[in-house]
Amino acid sequence: MHLLRTTAFTASLSLSACALAQEPTLLDVQHSWAKINYQTDDADQQLSQYKSLIEDADALVAASEDDAAALTWLGISQASAARAKGGLGALDFAEDAKENFEKAIAIDPTVLDGAALFSLGALYHKVPGWPVSFGDDDEAEALFKRALEVSPDGMDANYFYAEFLIDEGEYAEAYQYLNKAKKASPRPDRPLADKGRRQAIDALLEKVEKER
Repeated sequence: MHLLRTTAFTASLSLSACALAQEPTLLDVQHSWAKINYQTDDADQQLSQYKSLIEDADALVAASEDDAAALTWLGISQASAARAKGGLGALDFAEDAKENFEKAIAIDPTVLDGAALFSLGALYHKVPGWPVSFGDDDEAEALFKRALEVSPDGMDANYFYAEFLIDEGEYAEAYQYLNKAKKASPRPDRPLADKGRRQAIDALLEKVEKER
């Protein structure tokens, strides 16, 4: 009986260790997001995969509720799901993302080079305004500018503000920020995300050059 109990206990420990080893890391979530965002074209497939990613990011948050980076990536996953779903049905995802970005900013507004700030700014810019939702371009611009204070040379901070400026018809100013985004230092641990973002930057530069 003692041997059986010992064997069962050892097996239980082994299974627990395997479960722990399989828990996603922040980098796992970032890599998965890049694959979904840049390598999956079908919106329904994207939405399904983003929902799974939300579960992974939620597990990171559950492991440490004060982790601003995990909260930011939970928000990014939810905001991405909102974009994939589209329409009024996306607003629940957007509201959840907003809440998690705000939590991350309250803990550390500088987290991930201002990612929570510019991601929340993008949400404010993209969602409908009152009375449908919380969209507000003034709030969006303020958040983008805060992100640029944190990361003045960052690829994403400059890209998202440039995208906002294009939507506002400010092509000359957008051109400057896009060029700063293009010159940003690469992120060795996120090559696919960098490749996809640089392609998006080039596409916006082409658009801006036609309008200037």
